Amino acid sequence: MTTTAPPPAAAGTAGTAGTAADDGDVPAVGFWRRNRVWFSVGIALAAALALSVWVSQGDQQFSAPLDPQNPDPDGAQALAQVLGDEGVDVTIARTADQLHDADAGRRTTVLVTGADQLAPSTLARLRDDAAGAEIVLVDPPSYVVSEIQDDVEPAHASDETTGDCADDRFDGLELIVDTATSYDTDDGCFPSNGGFVLASGPGATTYFGAGQALSNDQVLRGDNAAVALRLLGGHDRLVWYLPTYDDADDDEAVSLWSFAPSWLAPALWLTLIATIALIWWRGRRMGRLATEPLPVVVRAVETTRSRGRMYRRGDDRSYAGGALRAAARRRLADHLRLGRGASEAEVISAVARHLGRPEHEIGALLAHHAPVPGSDHGLVRLAQELTQLDREVRRG
Repeated sequence: MTTTAPPPAAAGTAGTAGTAADDGDVPAVGFWRRNRVWFSVGIALAAALALSVWVSQGDQQFSAPLDPQNPDPDGAQALAQVLGDEGVDVTIARTADQLHDADAGRRTTVLVTGADQLAPSTLARLRDDAAGAEIVLVDPPSYVVSEIQDDVEPAHASDETTGDCADDRFDGLELIVDTATSYDTDDGCFPSNGGFVLASGPGATTYFGAGQALSNDQVLRGDNAAVALRLLGGHDRLVWYLPTYDDADDDEAVSLWSFAPSWLAPALWLTLIATIALIWWRGRRMGRLATEPLPVVVRAVETTRSRGRMYRRGDDRSYAGGALRAAARRRLADHLRLGRGASEAEVISAVARHLGRPEHEIGALLAHHAPVPGSDHGLVRLAQELTQLDREVRRG
């Protein structure tokens, strides 16, 4: 049976038969001590993440582009506030049920931003709930327009266009945005690329392909503000509808799982089970150490010599010197009754006062950052000097 020598200690401490049994919880305690920095960092990161999520939780629902309560550059809070200041009653509907409860009828404008999230069923509900109202769809994609009107394809439009239509509200106004879309309808304003950026659809439906003109960042470019106010402020009431995929019927809802292969879910479950098994296998404790009487009692001098030969064979003078200095500090602290918890500086200061010698001279022998012996001869000399210092302190 192979036994491990105890940590470096005073030369006069003898090994005993029960040493291996005194630290039954050492593996578990040592694991926590060695990794306490990572545990602290993990706890701090988790707390910071929880705090950030809690702080930003209230603002997440207002972060969508062209949201009337979003103050970011891509939001539309500025336009909503100006419309309210001009006497327009702005009602925000974030779900199809809220749009139904808004009771949008005659002399009402229904503005739909985020039209790309309109499903066929949601669009049908919109047209029913807003019957008689003027509906303005902002940047509607082709699949939404095709549900309303056939043979109308969105196309890329120029970023600058001037109002040229029969509607006097927009005559001569200049619309400037970074990107715009035109719709090839029969009637509209701001012509570009064979279509109109502000296109008239069937009934009281309007397609507006320059949604950036409503954003906080670009509403003041050119005549964008005038176009927005004249388009949306024509009635005393404005219902601002922000559709989501949650409003669609169950058979229309599309998620990432709709495109996932059939084997993905079992593979994820298998990975989760394997991860839990790995954590349990690598993280479980092995139990307390078994205690056995050693076959012989090893004398302290033999243990010290054996350890010295191992240090010499490994050419680790730095560790050997540190062990000698640490053992000397413990012995001196016990002799001067400083206690085992005394720091290195306290031991050096107490020894210097006790012997009447300068602290830097004592520190050159006892400090852990003192020069490391460069040879075996220097290591022997350090041991002799520490022994001599111990004798001087004991003689007092």
